[in-house]
Amino acid sequence: MRKFFITGIGTDVGKTVVSAIVVEALKADYWKPVQAGDLEFSDTDKVRDLVSNRKSFFHDNSYSLNKPMSPHAAAELDGIRIDSRRILEPVTSNDLVIEGAGGLLVPVNESETILDLIRDDYKILVVSRNYLGSINHTLLTLEALKSRGMNVCGIIFNGDEVPSTESIIEQLSGVPVIGRISQEKEIDSQTVSRYAELLRTKLESL
Repeated sequence: MRKFFITGIGTDVGKTVVSAIVVEALKADYWKPVQAGDLEFSDTDKVRDLVSNRKSFFHDNSYSLNKPMSPHAAAELDGIRIDSRRILEPVTSNDLVIEGAGGLLVPVNESETILDLIRDDYKILVVSRNYLGSINHTLLTLEALKSRGMNVCGIIFNGDEVPSTESIIEQLSGVPVIGRISQEKEIDSQTVSRYAELLRTKLESL
């Protein structure tokens, strides 16, 4: 089995949509270790609604926090402390897609960040979105992963295309672009299936 960790250069760059596409392309399981806010319709619920295949299984969050904040702060408001030892990877023989929360250096407690939840055997996909400053944010994210010796296997761009931005990120980082998600009017299961077909061959080769 393969384990793909989906991280982003920040919040609201499209990690959940990309996670759904990778889940659908590989018929993989899905797991979001830490969910902060939106518990009535969580990211797990969103991915489940966007995935069409019947093989994927959607595993429970290790932590479900009430407020849409940094996990360490949301946990404090809930009167708990996130203990990374309690974030136990689900047992499955299927490929597994793991979605992070926010960016890499979002704290989960007073001494650990999302980056500390990434294991050596995870294949990491970085989701980037074009905006002023995104080159810097993307390269910093990739550099943080490389400095830990982690297996960064690709970048997926989401949103409006800016060729000069995307090419310089690939050139300077040396990390291949796996694909891109255009700015769609609506993201539904059909949209996810279409992108899953487009990206399946590249994802299966990782």
